[in-house]
Amino acid sequence: MNHKVQNYKQSGRLLLSRRFLVTLGKLVVFCLTLYYLRQAILEASTHSVFSLATFWKVWPDRGVALCLAAFLLPMNWGVEALKWQYLSKKIEHITYLEAYRAVLVGLTLGFVTPNRVGDYAGRVLTLHQKDRADAIGAILLGRLCQLYATVLVGSAAVAYFIYKYYVPLASPVGVSIGGALLLVNVWALALLFSFKWAVALLERVKYFRKWGHYVSVIGSYSGKELREVLLISGLRYVVFAAQFILLLWAFGIELSLPEYIWGVAGTFLIKSAVPSINALADIGMRELSAMHFFGLMGQDPLLVLGASLTLWTLNIALPSALGLLFVLPLKLSSSR
Repeated sequence: MNHKVQNYKQSGRLLLSRRFLVTLGKLVVFCLTLYYLRQAILEASTHSVFSLATFWKVWPDRGVALCLAAFLLPMNWGVEALKWQYLSKKIEHITYLEAYRAVLVGLTLGFVTPNRVGDYAGRVLTLHQKDRADAIGAILLGRLCQLYATVLVGSAAVAYFIYKYYVPLASPVGVSIGGALLLVNVWALALLFSFKWAVALLERVKYFRKWGHYVSVIGSYSGKELREVLLISGLRYVVFAAQFILLLWAFGIELSLPEYIWGVAGTFLIKSAVPSINALADIGMRELSAMHFFGLMGQDPLLVLGASLTLWTLNIALPSALGLLFVLPLKLSSSR
């Protein structure tokens, strides 16, 4: 009897310790998110005086563009939620609202982690299955499809800027660059549709076999399903690009539609190609690349900076703050 009582007390202490660590972890994420939001606001405020002053001059004519960009915010992450709902059906059927909540939680946790790896943990923790780690492969596939959309349009943007400002197309260097960009896109697409064989090969290698479990779900998606995920990724890319174009126009950047598209596509490509340490690192790379590409087209870098900072605030800072509401109630153990 004493032995059973002792075991009961020990298990109780372990349970309390586990709950304490879980609560502590949530509070750490909560505090870090608030800290990074504060730092981001301070960082943005150092550049905002000139951009706001310029913006208020054109507000009567262009304020509608800012309102439209803000209106597209829930649509942007709504499309991402639709993609996650579609991808997660291989692991667990979830509602659209559950998928939206998972996206916000992942965005918040990704806000304070290198290269947004917290996005994986956020989405996994919102599922109810006992073995929720299966979802890692589905999340990775979604990110790869979104990256492919960025690379595809971004490659065309890089070609536009190279041929217009640096190297003529009708030259050996120009032809080589075009061929290289084409090969990169074909190779990436072929890799995306050959994951089933890649996973099978991974499971044959003893050293990688233990990791194959986490990505094996990728091999269960058919070619038709991959095409649909790519279409959803393309739709999200269009919404995100439209937001940026609206903000650029709102801040006084006047270009033709193709120039807007190439400038935005080049900016997104460079941002996606460079890993970030945390959300604060996002305030820098996107802005520098945007100022470079639009500067080549003769636009005021300060106006571009104002539009880019506003885009970051709308799409990253505000949803990350909203996601905090769903972080604290998270359960680390599954309910099924």
